[in-house]
Amino acid sequence: MWIAITCIALFVLWVVVSYNLLVRARNMIREAWSGIDVQLKRRHDLIPNFVDSVKAYSTHERDLFENVAQTRSQILQSDAVSTRSEAENALSGQLKSLLAVAEAYPELRASTNFLALQKTLSAVEDDIQYARRYYNAVVRDFNTRTQSFPGLIVAKLFGFDRADYFEIEYATERQAPDAKFT
Repeated sequence: MWIAITCIALFVLWVVVSYNLLVRARNMIREAWSGIDVQLKRRHDLIPNFVDSVKAYSTHERDLFENVAQTRSQILQSDAVSTRSEAENALSGQLKSLLAVAEAYPELRASTNFLALQKTLSAVEDDIQYARRYYNAVVRDFNTRTQSFPGLIVAKLFGFDRADYFEIEYATERQAPDAKFT
């Protein structure tokens, strides 16, 4: 009888420990997402200033400016990681286009305000990248815990689902030029 009670007690202890580890991992994901969200908000706060700087020099890029504003407002309304990731990728592409437009105006590139904005945007993009790496590492650990035996038993029993990774491109990334040797 003592053996049965000991086995039941050990099983209950294992369930409690496994559950607490899953809760801790889920809370770390939430905390990591909060770090990403802070950096994305910093980037979103820079965008109007960046657009205004370029807009002052270029009046024929109206569609690009409107698309950036529209994408930015869509992002602020999205909550799901996958939806947010797609929208952030679209915004990154638009910011790359905005940077390309800025390259066509030497006076704009020489402006100290524009250079400061560009430097700040680059720093924010780096901070987003660091926050994203941390978030994805925490998600990886959580997913490993919820998908490997015996933790998956407790995960399924208490409804812990797989978390999504957050993957976005960055506006300050440059594509490598095509080098063709003939």
